[in-house]
Amino acid sequence: MRIAVVGATGMVGEVMLKVLAERNFPVTELIPVASEKSVGKQIEFKGKSYAVVGMQTAVDMKADIALFSAGGDTSLEWAPKFAAAGTTVIDNSSAWRMDPTKKLIVPEINAGELTKEDKIIANPNCSTIQMVLVLAPLHKKYNIKRVIVSTYQSITGTGVKAVQQLENEYAGIQGEMAYKYPIHRNAIPQCDSFEDNGYTKEEMKLVRETQKILGDKTIAVTATAVRVPIVGGHSEAVNVEFTKDFEVSEVQNILHHTDGVVVQDNNDTYTYPMPMYAQGKDDVFVGRIRRDESQPNTLNMWIVADNLRKGAATNTIQIAEYLIAAKLV
Repeated sequence: MRIAVVGATGMVGEVMLKVLAERNFPVTELIPVASEKSVGKQIEFKGKSYAVVGMQTAVDMKADIALFSAGGDTSLEWAPKFAAAGTTVIDNSSAWRMDPTKKLIVPEINAGELTKEDKIIANPNCSTIQMVLVLAPLHKKYNIKRVIVSTYQSITGTGVKAVQQLENEYAGIQGEMAYKYPIHRNAIPQCDSFEDNGYTKEEMKLVRETQKILGDKTIAVTATAVRVPIVGGHSEAVNVEFTKDFEVSEVQNILHHTDGVVVQDNNDTYTYPMPMYAQGKDDVFVGRIRRDESQPNTLNMWIVADNLRKGAATNTIQIAEYLIAAKLV
């Protein structure tokens, strides 16, 4: 299995390499790919060194699967070229997610939609993945009517530049800014750029991607996405209105039996999800599960996950694992 990692020198690319190694993914040949300025740089993987190659070289090497994490513009330009060469692309950018001809996949929910003809597969946004993994089994049981979500998103979602900004601010050093404002001791109510409707792209991803993954455009979703000075992962306060009533204990039991979800919900022992404990883990953690007493059939939850792992690298690799298991590559 020849595997190309496009964007191998970036923050998500590095986590992809780590997760591939941890999960003993059947890599017979690794092809690390990055921009021209990184060509020739050495990448370590499972005790061996590999030289980074450029995009066209990687296309010509005809990998079986290419894991893309190199930004939307790169994906739009190069994913079709890899696909034309016979490589199956799993893309971590926003480039293909809302393309009606492309599948948007969280393996535990909808991997069964994939076929051999799907040569470009979209990986959802990090904040969407952790939310829908929890929502999917509840939607099946109680039928979701509306979701209100507020996110508390890690700076790692922005990238290395944002981590450096926070470290500089901790140390009192003037440096390059990833954000328009300081992030240390602050919360910035803007993730990504604004759309014409006054919402940010990140907020609208939560709306559109949730409807696409759950296969239901009638689900009303509204979001507020906030950047916070956290490294470990994204947190979300999620309020869900169902058409059917529920018992909180039954909700907890459904989630307890959901692949990829860990319930951490015990008020007596102050047990609830937190990003510092989610960091480096592949599961999605849910707690503070309680009835919204202000209106019927409505639930509140707190959902946390490592945005670089299940929110990006791990989900991408799980899609690749499914493709192999189902003999689609």
